[in-house]
Amino acid sequence: MTAKQFELNGTHYQWPTKPIVVVCVDGGDPSYLEACLKAKATPTIARFMRDGFYAVADGSIPSFTCPNNMSIVTGSEPAVHGISGNFFLDPDTQEPVVMTGPELLRSKTILSEYARLGAKVVTITAKDKLRLQLQKGIELGDGNMSFSAQHAASCTEAENGIDNVTALTGMAEPDMYSAELSLFVLEAGVKLLERDRPDIMYLSLTDFIQHKYAPDEEPALAFYRDVDKCIARLAELGAIVGITADHGMNDKATDDGQPNVIWLQDHLDEALGRDQAQVICPITDPFVAHHGALGGLVRVYLKSDGQLDQAMATIRNIEGIESTWDRASAARIFQLPADREGDILVISDTNTCIGARASDHDLSGLEGHRLRTHGGLSESKVPFILSHRLNDAYWSKAAGGMLRSHQLFEFAINGTT
Repeated sequence: MTAKQFELNGTHYQWPTKPIVVVCVDGGDPSYLEACLKAKATPTIARFMRDGFYAVADGSIPSFTCPNNMSIVTGSEPAVHGISGNFFLDPDTQEPVVMTGPELLRSKTILSEYARLGAKVVTITAKDKLRLQLQKGIELGDGNMSFSAQHAASCTEAENGIDNVTALTGMAEPDMYSAELSLFVLEAGVKLLERDRPDIMYLSLTDFIQHKYAPDEEPALAFYRDVDKCIARLAELGAIVGITADHGMNDKATDDGQPNVIWLQDHLDEALGRDQAQVICPITDPFVAHHGALGGLVRVYLKSDGQLDQAMATIRNIEGIESTWDRASAARIFQLPADREGDILVISDTNTCIGARASDHDLSGLEGHRLRTHGGLSESKVPFILSHRLNDAYWSKAAGGMLRSHQLFEFAINGTT
């Protein structure tokens, strides 16, 4: 193995022959692509799907932002990299913690390994919550950059490896709840590819549009049209472009438009007694207006191990629950870190979501829109798209079994040359 190759988490990565740009379309359920193809809204992505490579892949469970972004950039599952939600109960302090600290990431990243070998690496995220984990192990400066659209106006060379990002893009710092937050990421990526030609770029968007609009609604189609135009420019600049998503998205509202929610904490309080169980919603992050901290997967922590059987029986009898797993089974089946798992992992069905108590969730941000959210098995299917054809070895590899979204960097770098 030469100095310009490395192995990480069991996968060998060669040196890229062209700039590699991986785009994670947050909430980019395959159904959005289907609607866009029907409406002829995304001609560049349609060309990639026809002339490059396209498949539907499995993402990591939980189908949330933080674990899947870390799976993509480490080429591994949460059991390896350690990030198993946006939010978890710290076993040492018994306090709920947002799961974005770089100290919680247990693996090196593909990005940091390329930077270590001298590649110029750029990571751009919509929300700043991912930035510190994405840039872990990367010495910023000298062409290495890491910043978010959320804080674009305050980027500095010392903190981000770049300043004056708004001048670079010609766009103002976007509102947190807007399509422009994602489009800023893509525009910054285009400008940097044109100006600096980094070797590796990772562009992670936000799912504001997908939470609010179904695939065939005009705001969703308009958003994808704009995304497609940016993708076209990346390709025109000579990049190998890979596109995936961190998770899918489903409608989880009743016929009359109300959120279809199981208030699981209330069920467990009634069955076990108050304060005998704690429901943690790992979709929770600082920006919950578009989903109200309601998702398709939650974890339950019990005060006593002796309550496990009763708690699981109670949960399994609730309409809308798809599956229930104890800690060991959940960790084994979904490749999760057992020491960061709850006593019980609970997954809802396609059209249902799970919360704690109604009083714990602010749903005011959903007014005027049906609840669309994610987290369970039904939102784990994601697109796997490459702008270039696969070589024979990777075509055979793709045909040999179900792809995982965390293989996208591998296929883009090793499989298209």
